[in-house]
Amino acid sequence: MSAEEKWIGPKALSLLRPGAFRRYIIGSLISDSGTWMQMMAQSWVMSGLTNKAILLGLVNFAAGLPALALAPTAGSLADRFDKRKILIATQIAQIVLAIGLGFLVMTGRIQIWHIIFFALLLGIAFSYEMPAISALVPELVKRDEIAAAVALDRSVFHGSRLIGPSLAGFFVGWWGAASAFFTNALSFLALIAALISLPKRPVGTAEEEEQRRSGILEGFRYVRSNRMILSLIALIALNTIFVFPAISVMLPLYVRNILHLGAKNMGWLMAVSGSGAFLGSIGLLSVAREHRLKFMSGNVLAIAVGVFLMSCSQSFWLTASAMGAIAIALSMNFGLANTIVQEQAPAHLRGRVSAVVGMSFFGLMPVAGLIMPGFSDLIGMRTTLGTASVIYGIAAAGVLSLAGRHVCDRPISPAPAPEIEPVC
Repeated sequence: MSAEEKWIGPKALSLLRPGAFRRYIIGSLISDSGTWMQMMAQSWVMSGLTNKAILLGLVNFAAGLPALALAPTAGSLADRFDKRKILIATQIAQIVLAIGLGFLVMTGRIQIWHIIFFALLLGIAFSYEMPAISALVPELVKRDEIAAAVALDRSVFHGSRLIGPSLAGFFVGWWGAASAFFTNALSFLALIAALISLPKRPVGTAEEEEQRRSGILEGFRYVRSNRMILSLIALIALNTIFVFPAISVMLPLYVRNILHLGAKNMGWLMAVSGSGAFLGSIGLLSVAREHRLKFMSGNVLAIAVGVFLMSCSQSFWLTASAMGAIAIALSMNFGLANTIVQEQAPAHLRGRVSAVVGMSFFGLMPVAGLIMPGFSDLIGMRTTLGTASVIYGIAAAGVLSLAGRHVCDRPISPAPAPEIEPVC
């Protein structure tokens, strides 16, 4: 194994030289920070309108529902058309929605059904954004730089989780929740400017362009034929069902009713989670290909223990420590899964494969956002979290055993080539 395969840090840093990828990363950092501000402020507003976890779950249900219906079509469009134009359209839509929500909050007219309805509209925009932006990143770099580019992209995304929620906590406390929504609307302008500056995708051969128009079924066929990607989809699905509701959907009520704390403390908890996720994404830069399976297995254990500790916690500090550990492990596993998928998927199928994989997270979030909060209302939040940690740990370990050492496989070649044996 070469030094480059063991350590991709220098390659990642070289991607930050002046160019298209750096412009995209800067715009993404600003836009993502604004999005996390709005998410934190919206959760806090919602928790002030209801004490029912199931209603918080309905917001996520509405936001994720469009992914089930639209992600396949969106994946096909991402492969066929200019991804930049798709992304610019989705950013403009999100600006309008952020301003609308901010106005309702500012005037005191906000109601639960408003938040659910706007979440549905945001879900529609995000259904088209997700496969396009996932497939765009590999196009901005060389093929042997994909792993480094994905790691940097995830680092920026999770770094914004550190910036956005902590800023939102202060904004909400000082100027009210509406300020976070309006700031988010402004933040999209940075990404729009970056997208406008990006070069068009080079036109491929006639055969490649025809393959791009083959439809979503080709994406499903490819995923179905690849046991490793199927296993990664299952792992992401388990995280979506048993972990994400604990650290996102139910967090406002957990902070209010379990820890008996306020908005600033919730902002700090989200900032701790963002810091952990950022550290996890940075950690991707040092994970050698041959050690991917070991890291993913260790991360599963850390996530299960972290959720269990949240179920027992009585203090801010224990909860913060548990959420930090969960965030590091989740970030690394999601980043490794995304890297493996983008390395293995053929270029003409990346949008559709990204859409299929994304459905295991965004498509399941509507259901997951109802299941755990529903059980929380019935049997209590602590019991729900404890049970989820045990089920997740056992199921995720089984899924990784099925994937085996295939997670260490080298990227596929851009042209047909002899089969390469895994390095591990």
